Amino acid sequence: MTTDQDMTIDGQPATAMFAAKGIDVTPSKDQGVIKVVNRQGLDGERPMIGDRVVVHYTGKLVTGKKFDSSRDRKEPFFFNVGKGQVLKAWDIAVLSMQRGEVCTFLCKPEYAYGSAGNPNKIPPNSSVVFEMELLKFEGEILTDDSGIIRRIKVKGDGYTNPNDGASVEVHLEGKCGDRMFDCRDVSFKVGEAEDKGVPFGVDRAMDKMQKGECCLLYLKPKYGFGNKGKPEYKIGPDKDIIYEVTLKNFQRAGLYSQAVIQYQRIVSWLEMECGSGLDQHKKIQNFMLTSHLNLALCFLRIKEFSQVVEHCNK
Repeated sequence: MTTDQDMTIDGQPATAMFAAKGIDVTPSKDQGVIKVVNRQGLDGERPMIGDRVVVHYTGKLVTGKKFDSSRDRKEPFFFNVGKGQVLKAWDIAVLSMQRGEVCTFLCKPEYAYGSAGNPNKIPPNSSVVFEMELLKFEGEILTDDSGIIRRIKVKGDGYTNPNDGASVEVHLEGKCGDRMFDCRDVSFKVGEAEDKGVPFGVDRAMDKMQKGECCLLYLKPKYGFGNKGKPEYKIGPDKDIIYEVTLKNFQRAGLYSQAVIQYQRIVSWLEMECGSGLDQHKKIQNFMLTSHLNLALCFLRIKEFSQVVEHCNK
């Protein structure tokens, strides 16, 4: 019968090596995931929650028996950190790694396969060992054109997110290159952030955030300040910007508030349409009339009476 002492790493019994060189990387410091660095990575950033990471790995029992390896399949494995897509130990360990780093980590059962194990491969309540190489990582892409990339510094609480029309309270820090140009607390309704000088990309990302979350948003010009830039911030045209956003609090919007946002967008689009003929111009005017009447009805339901009068007059 084999024991964990049967497995050796760099000529040492596994348990002795982890005891001598290992670092406890668990948040609770309960020795659930012990890490030993085999090869240092490149200096710089580490993955954040939500990042897409690409790794090579080999998994072994403490007896030394291999049960899985991406290298044997000759293709790396990728996952999003902190999304429950992999073992708890992986989510914890990869947050401590740098690009190019190779490490070995010993995982207690509660951070690995638990009391169930993995039939025909891993007995119940087994500690396991993984060697992992972090090949690369990138932030979570929020738009099809990769114009907004999010990296989560602090995970939020709960399971709800702001919706269209939600009232949000945020702390913002905006940077262009190494220069900070914006630092403030601000409140706005989702869908109306630009009225407060907040870039569209920040507004667009709000429905992905949770209360208490702090994230970095990497915005391409289309989602930042566009081809006009922002002279008051001394930002030229077509500049990439980064916003650090902390969602301090929010209140989800009801259905009528959500409808207001949608109808306001329709009005904005219609105002930019000039039409190519009399018939088309008449259709645009009819759509505009319907939109203003629907806005008046929505504002009536949420008791914003001055807005009711304004849209009826229009």
